[in-house]
Amino acid sequence: MQNDKIKTSRASQTRANTAKKTVWTPPSSLDAPPAPDGYHHRWIRAESMGFDDTKNMAGKLRSGYELVRADEYPGQDYPVLGEGKYKGVIGVGGLLLARISNELVKSREEYFNKITQDKDDAVDNDLLKDQHPSMPINSERQTRVTFGGTKKS
Repeated sequence: MQNDKIKTSRASQTRANTAKKTVWTPPSSLDAPPAPDGYHHRWIRAESMGFDDTKNMAGKLRSGYELVRADEYPGQDYPVLGEGKYKGVIGVGGLLLARISNELVKSREEYFNKITQDKDDAVDNDLLKDQHPSMPINSERQTRVTFGGTKKS
């Protein structure tokens, strides 16, 4: 009965003693070094199912990508190809790490946005050419996303 009367201090009952449980996550096989300022890293396909994808690689290299070599990051431990024509390049399972300048990325986005806009304009012009005065075509484009509930204006 003596033990029931022993009081414990409030300090021993703090929440700090119950720390959060650590959660394990699998490591990423596509870890890459940070890209230098003004550049963007991207994994590109060099082979698929054991066959070289020379068309994809040639296209990427012609469009401005440069392969990233492991010796550009001394003291780092990234997976490196040890043989073949891409020896010394950072790569994993048929993918090679490449970089492209942010200027080229922005320029490419502008190019494709212009192509898309030109196609939209061509569709609008074609529709308007065929419209009849008694049935006008409305070419306004709006997008609205709702998740249930009532529609608010």
